[in-house]
Amino acid sequence: MNDKGVVATSSTYGTLIDVYSKGGRRDDALSWLDMMLGHGVEPDEVTMVIVVQLYKKAGEFQKAEDFFRKWSLGKPLSKPLRSKPWRSNDSVVAAPDMDDERVLCGNASFGSHTYNTLIDTYGKAGQLKEASETFVEMLKRGVAPTIVTFNTMIHICGNHGRLEEVSLLVKKMEELRCSPNTRTYNILISLYAKHDDIGMATCYFKTMKEACLEPDLVSYRTLLCSYTSLIQILASADLPHIAKPYLKKMKEAGLVSDCIPYCAVLSSFAKLSQLEMVEDTYKEMIRHGVQPDVIVYGILINVFCDIGRVKEAIGYVDEMKKAGLPGNTVIYNSLVKLYAKIDNMEKAQEAYKLLQLSEEGPTVYSSNCMMDLYVKRSMVDQAKEIFETLKKNEAANEFTFAMMLRLYKKIEKFDEAIQIARQIRKMGPLTDLSYNNVLDLYAIAGRPKEAILTFKEMVRASIQVNECSFRSLGILLLRYGVSRQAVGKLEALVKKDASKGLQAWKSALSSVLEVNDYDHD
Repeated sequence: MNDKGVVATSSTYGTLIDVYSKGGRRDDALSWLDMMLGHGVEPDEVTMVIVVQLYKKAGEFQKAEDFFRKWSLGKPLSKPLRSKPWRSNDSVVAAPDMDDERVLCGNASFGSHTYNTLIDTYGKAGQLKEASETFVEMLKRGVAPTIVTFNTMIHICGNHGRLEEVSLLVKKMEELRCSPNTRTYNILISLYAKHDDIGMATCYFKTMKEACLEPDLVSYRTLLCSYTSLIQILASADLPHIAKPYLKKMKEAGLVSDCIPYCAVLSSFAKLSQLEMVEDTYKEMIRHGVQPDVIVYGILINVFCDIGRVKEAIGYVDEMKKAGLPGNTVIYNSLVKLYAKIDNMEKAQEAYKLLQLSEEGPTVYSSNCMMDLYVKRSMVDQAKEIFETLKKNEAANEFTFAMMLRLYKKIEKFDEAIQIARQIRKMGPLTDLSYNNVLDLYAIAGRPKEAILTFKEMVRASIQVNECSFRSLGILLLRYGVSRQAVGKLEALVKKDASKGLQAWKSALSSVLEVNDYDHD
């Protein structure tokens, strides 16, 4: 251009700066800016906006503001390089003096594009005050805000929690007959959802539809996430009754496309053992045409297994199979528990083998259920295999050891049972389950010293001595010559008066087995 004597104007430089900026070549864009200012070319409004956007894009908000302020005050941004002549028609001419090219802009009004850029720049810099002042100045100058202006201001005010100002901006839009677009509604929906005002977010969603604006993916995703989050929060807080009405609102808004929102509510009702509400929510889901997935069936099967309603649990298992849904570890663990309850070892084994083949493996509870089935059938090898696996994985719990103790006791392998009992005693504070199992073992095996020691520990630890405990102690007394009638009287007395009965048992044990130290009476 220079060789042909063509003098580059502000718009020429502005175009070059804009192209390089949008291409991600910031340094080259700034080089063109330096060249423009070096040649004494003062930017016009359009070029100024391009430069401000360049700085804004780079996150250099202060530079953007400084550049605009200097430009708007009409001050020269740079002194032209007089030493560099301009060529025109192959003749050397002096570079034009452009100090006066631009009118002083201190009192001038800019176009909406300029104001929008400034407002957005202040917003991204977190300068709410400056953004608001620029918007007010825009109105004073009689420059009509565009939809971009309002969208930017609503977004900035909303992000600063100024929801009252957001409402005023929406009213201002109505006054100026500036109709909201999909972007406007998406911003409003997101802002109110973020501030937990789902009702207002839903209201704007409906208003958008009424205005014949088709909600886009962002609209649906924003409101869906808001509703889903709210439902999950309420369900996690054991408030499914409050969460449930939102399912209806989601359905009315056309936001329910799968059963995920229902899962949280179902799970919460199940956790609270509110079976009627579980079934009611499930039926409502089906009625609305929402198909259950394997997670929903897992919740249903598990909750009915827990309360022993086998018929309903099996019904949901059959329903899941008819739907062609594959099982998962949650389902298989529930099935093991279910079939253990009805003593169906064959079906329980099928489910347990599937668990063993899975990456997660069976839970300790499922493993204990299988051990229980094997113990009932005196299947030592199978029970021992699970027991050793749990021990190896450091997952064996009190119930696991209790199962093995019961098994060895049942087949009268007392030495092995006593070894298990010793391991149980090393586990720390025990429950009445373990104490009674150990007490019963020592009584049956004819180990009075260990039996009495266990009984004394129970009393000392304030463990409730129950019918199982007294039955074991009765076996011990019978073994040492006390009549069945005398034992029967002790059992009757403890049922009539627990405190006196316990003292009577202590006296009997003391006299028969010469035990008199219970630490406290």
